[in-house]
Amino acid sequence: MEIDCNIDEVEGKRMAATGLKATSEAPTTFKLLVPKEHARMRLDLFLVKSLPEFSRARIQQLIRAGFVRVGGGTTRPHHCVRSGDEVEVTEPPVEKIQTEPEAIPLSILYEDDDLIVINKASGMTVHPGAGQGEHTLVNALLYHCSTWSGIGGKERPGIVHRLDKETSGCIVAAKNDVAHRELSKQFTARTVEKIYLALVAGKLRKETGVIENKIGRHPVHRRKMSVSSPRGRAAKTEYRVLRSSEQASLIECTLHSGRTHQIRVHLHHIGNPVLGDKIYAPRFAKDFSRQMLHAWKLGFHHPRTGEWKSFEAPLPDDFTCAIAAMGLTTRLQTTDHQTNESG
Repeated sequence: MEIDCNIDEVEGKRMAATGLKATSEAPTTFKLLVPKEHARMRLDLFLVKSLPEFSRARIQQLIRAGFVRVGGGTTRPHHCVRSGDEVEVTEPPVEKIQTEPEAIPLSILYEDDDLIVINKASGMTVHPGAGQGEHTLVNALLYHCSTWSGIGGKERPGIVHRLDKETSGCIVAAKNDVAHRELSKQFTARTVEKIYLALVAGKLRKETGVIENKIGRHPVHRRKMSVSSPRGRAAKTEYRVLRSSEQASLIECTLHSGRTHQIRVHLHHIGNPVLGDKIYAPRFAKDFSRQMLHAWKLGFHHPRTGEWKSFEAPLPDDFTCAIAAMGLTTRLQTTDHQTNESG
C-alpha cells in the first residue's frame, strides 16, 4: 500500500493506514514532502513529527535498515532535511514468528483484546536472543495466545519494552500493531508511569532526590553502562526512601526515561548500589540470589480507549525475604490489583 501526501495531509490518511498495517502482509509506503518550516530538521525528528504512530526508535531502525530514502537515496538519522526534499518511508511486512510456544505459567495482572500486563518472574529473559532461544517471556506469551504484534520482529512479537532478566515485576505486551504503536508513542513521550522498588546498600544522604546523569555504554567494559560515557544520553531517575538503616535502604524509583540499566547505574553512581547486582556491585551480591530490583507499578493510557490504566505487581517472596534480612519492614502502600495464574 502506498500513501502519497505532504505533512499537512498526513493526519487524515494516517488513521486509515494504521488499521490496515495491523493485518496487511504487504509493505506500506509513505511519501512526504518537506515544507519550509521543517528545513534543517533532523530526518528522524521530522519523521516522528510527520508520522507519530511510529516511535523514534522504530524510525531510526527503519532509516538504518535502508527503508527510508531522501531524494531516492538512503541516509542516516541525523541527516538534516531541506525544504522540498522528497522522503519515502517503507514499513516492511511483518516477519513470520519462528519462536516456539512453551507452556510456562504466567502471573497475569490484566488482559484484554489489545494487550496483556504480566508480573514477570525474576530469572525470566523477556525475548530470545544470542545464546537463548527458549524459556523466555515471548515463548510463554506465544503459548498463551496466538495473536501478537509483529512490529518487534520474529524474536520479539508483542514486546513493547523490556526488563532485565533478574528484575521482576510489571511488563506490558501488545497483541496487535495498533496497540504496539500507541504504547510505544507513550514510552517515547515519557508519559508512562514506571515505578520500581530497589533494595540498596547503605543509607542515602537525602530522603528524596533526582539523579540526572547521562548514561551510555562503558568505554572499556562493554557489558556495563556508565555515567562517564562520552556519548551518554539524557536520563532521569527520581527516588524516595521508604525504609532505611545503616546497612541498607528500600527506595522507590520513578523513571522519567528508559536507558539500559538506568536505575542500577544511577544508584551505583551515588554510592548506593542495588544489592545483589553482580555487574555493578559484585561485593554486595554474594548474599543475594539476584539483583533486588522490582518493577512495582506501571501506568499508561489504554491504546484503544484512552482510559488511564494502572497496575501493581506484588513483591515476590525472595524480595520480601531480602528486605526482612536487612532489618527493614515490608509494609508498603499498595493499590488494588488483579492477578490471574495462567499456564
